[in-house]
Amino acid sequence: MPDPVSTTATDAIAGLGNEERARLGSGRDFWTTEPIGDIPSVTMSDGPHGLRHQDPAHAGDALGVGPSIPATCFPPAVGLSQSWDPGLAEQVGAAIGREAQAAGVQIVLGPGINIKRDPRCGRNFEYYSEDPHLTAALATGWVRGLQQQGVGASLKHFAANNAEFDRMRSSSDIDPRPLREIYLRAFQRVVTAAAPWTVMCSYNKINGVYAAQNHWLLTEVLRGEWGFAGAVVSDWGAVDDRVAAVAAGLDLAMPGADEVGDRRVAEAVQDGSLPDSTLATTARRMAALALGAAGNARPHTRWDIDEQHALARTVAARCAVLLKNENAVLPLEPRGHIAVIGEFATEPRYQGGGSSHVNATRVDIALDEIRALAGDATIGHARGFDTANAAAAADLRAEAVAAAAEADIAVLFLGLAAAQESEGFDREHLELPADQLELLAAVRAVQSRIVVVLAHGGVLRLAPIVDSADAILDTALLGQAGGGAIADLLFGVADPGGRLTETVPVRLADVPAYDNFPGENGHVRYGEGIFVGYRWYDRRELEVTYPFGHGLSYTTFEYGDIQATAGDENVTVTLRITNTGSRPGREIVQIYRGRESSAVLRAPRELCGFAAVTVEPGAAHDVTVVIPRDEFAYWNEPAGRWVVEGGEYTLFAAASSRDLRARTTVTLTGDQVMVPLTRESSLAEVMAHPVAGPELGERLRPLLGDSGSAGADLGIDMVQMVGSIPIGRLALTFGGLMTAAQLDDFLDRANNGSRADSDAGP
Repeated sequence: MPDPVSTTATDAIAGLGNEERARLGSGRDFWTTEPIGDIPSVTMSDGPHGLRHQDPAHAGDALGVGPSIPATCFPPAVGLSQSWDPGLAEQVGAAIGREAQAAGVQIVLGPGINIKRDPRCGRNFEYYSEDPHLTAALATGWVRGLQQQGVGASLKHFAANNAEFDRMRSSSDIDPRPLREIYLRAFQRVVTAAAPWTVMCSYNKINGVYAAQNHWLLTEVLRGEWGFAGAVVSDWGAVDDRVAAVAAGLDLAMPGADEVGDRRVAEAVQDGSLPDSTLATTARRMAALALGAAGNARPHTRWDIDEQHALARTVAARCAVLLKNENAVLPLEPRGHIAVIGEFATEPRYQGGGSSHVNATRVDIALDEIRALAGDATIGHARGFDTANAAAAADLRAEAVAAAAEADIAVLFLGLAAAQESEGFDREHLELPADQLELLAAVRAVQSRIVVVLAHGGVLRLAPIVDSADAILDTALLGQAGGGAIADLLFGVADPGGRLTETVPVRLADVPAYDNFPGENGHVRYGEGIFVGYRWYDRRELEVTYPFGHGLSYTTFEYGDIQATAGDENVTVTLRITNTGSRPGREIVQIYRGRESSAVLRAPRELCGFAAVTVEPGAAHDVTVVIPRDEFAYWNEPAGRWVVEGGEYTLFAAASSRDLRARTTVTLTGDQVMVPLTRESSLAEVMAHPVAGPELGERLRPLLGDSGSAGADLGIDMVQMVGSIPIGRLALTFGGLMTAAQLDDFLDRANNGSRADSDAGP
C-alpha cells in the first residue's frame, strides 16, 4: 500500500476543491467510499471470522442488513484465541483475504481486539482475550495473513469499547496507566508490528471525548507516537461532529452519503476554523488508501469451498479447551453405547450475532460427525431441551434421561443460544439456562459417566457443571466446521490443544468490574485500574473455577529447568518440555514475569511470552521464547512514557497463570526517568532527582542535621514527615529555605540537568 503522502496520492487530490476533498472522507453508501476524479471507490465488508459481504442485489438497503454472499465461517475470536497460535490466526486471515479478493472486497472490518474487561460484555465473542499481550500476538498474525493477500485490515474498536450498553454515548473513564498498559497496548503492538491499512475508532467517549473526535487518541498517540500511516475510519454512525472529527484526525466517516457533513467541512476550511492543510492531509490519506487498494486487486482470485472448510475444521480442533477429564473418560472408545443429548448437537451454535454474522457455506452437524467416527459404537440421541420452547422442557428432559440410562456414557451439548448473547446488549449474569442445569442433574442421577460440550460466546459460571461432569470440553464458538472438530476431539483424532484466554470466576461478584459495569449516567468508571482478568484474581488471591491459560491434553508434560539471558533488546528464555504420556500432544508454554519489590503497583504475574509445541510420546522439545525488553515496561504517568524499572524480575514457565512449573530470575538495567520538577513536586520526589537531590540535600543539612535526626525530640522521623510536602511550600513557607527567584532558578537548572556552580545556600 502506498505511503499516504506519496506523490501519486498528492497528485490525485491536487485539482480537487474543498467539497470534493471532503467527499473523499465520507462514504458513498453503506459499504463503499466516493470515487472522485482518478481516485477509485473502496469496498468494505464486515468480518473478522469470515466475510459478511452483502449480496450486490441487496446492497442498497439503508442499514446494511440485507442477505450476504456465502462465505467460510471460521471460529470467531473467542474460539480462535484459544489456539494461542499466531500462525494459525495468520492462516485464517489469509483464507478470508482470498475470499475477499474473489468478492471484490478491499477492506475487511477486523480484527476486533478490545480487552475483555468484564465477562458480561455482549460483544466479547468478537474479541480475543482479557490479556493485551496475547491479544496483540494473535491479531498481528491475523492482520499479516489478510494483508498478504492484498486486502486491508481495519483494527477495531479504537479504543476502550468494553461494553454494549449505551455504547454510542457512554464515556470510558480510565486513568492513564491502565489506559496505556491494558486498553491501548494491543493496538500499539499491532499497529507497529503489522501496519494495518486502517484503524476503526469506536463509538464511545474516552475520558469525556468521543473517540472519533479525540485528537489526543487519533493524532497524538496513534500517528505521533506509534507512527500509524494508514487511514482512520469511524465505526458506522460513530461521528457526532464531522468537522471536529476531521480536525481530530478522522479520515473516513461511515456510512454515507453525508452531504451535510461534507458541506460543513468545506465551509469550515473556507472560514478558517479548519486548517486547509488538515483537510488536504486527510484527503491525501484517503486517496492513498483507494489507490493502494486498487493496485492490490486480484480479480481472478478463486477459492475452493471444500479446502476452506477443511481448514476451518483443522483450526476449530485447535481451539477447543479440555477443562476437565476425570478418569480419562475422553477420548471416547468407538464401541459400546453413547447417548448424545442436547439441542446444540443437531442445531449448532457456532458464531455470534450482529454485524459479524457470516452466511456459512455449510455447517457441520456434531451428531452426524460423531456417528461418522463412532465405529462399532451405537449412538443414541435426545434433544434434551429447546431454547425456543421452554414449555417442552419436562418432556424433553424425560426423553433424555431415558436415553442416558441405557447408555455407557452420555455426551451433553450445553450452552447459550444466539438470542441470549449478541452485539447490541450485555448479559446480566453468567449462568447457563436453568432447564439445561436441571437436565444435567437429571442425567447425572442415572448415568455415572458424563461429558459436557459447551458452546458460548461469553464466560459462563461453571461450578454446577464441574460438580456433575466427568469431562468438560469448552468449544466457545468454533465456526461452521465446529461439529466435525468436536467429533475429532471426542474420539481422539485430534488432541485438545486449546487454552483459556479468560479467567472463569467462581461467581459474578468476584469479577474485577463488578461494581463498575456497564456504567451509569453516561459514564463507565474503570475503577479496577490495571487489575483486569487474572491480574485481579491473582492480586487478591481469589479462588477461580479455571485460571487464565488453563487447558488439558490427552497426554502429560514435564517442564525442565528454565534459563533466562538478558541482552540489550531482548530477554531469551529457554527450557525443555518432555511428553511423559502415551499420546502425541500440544502444550502451550506460557512465560509470566513478576517483580516483588517495585516502586509501582503491579500484578503478581503478567504474561510476557508464550510458545506452542507439539511433542511425540516420550520425546523432549527445547523451547525458546524471546521477550522484547519493552515487555517489562510500565507506563510512568509523571514522565508520560514507558519505563523499564531496573532490578531483578522473576520469570515463570507455566501451564496457566496459576500452574507455575519452573522459575528463574533475570536482572535488567533500568531506564533513567527524569520527571520535570515543579513547585508542586514533593520533597521526596526532588530528593530522588539525580541533579536536584544532592543540591537540595546540602540546603537541608542545617535543618535536618548531618544524620537526618532532627525531630527526634518530638518522636518523629522528620525526613518522612516532610517528604510529602510540595517543594514550593517547603522552600517558601517553612524556614525560608529559598526565595521565589532562587526556587525557580533551582527548578530550571534541575530540569536542564545542571547544578549550581557555587556553594548551595540561600
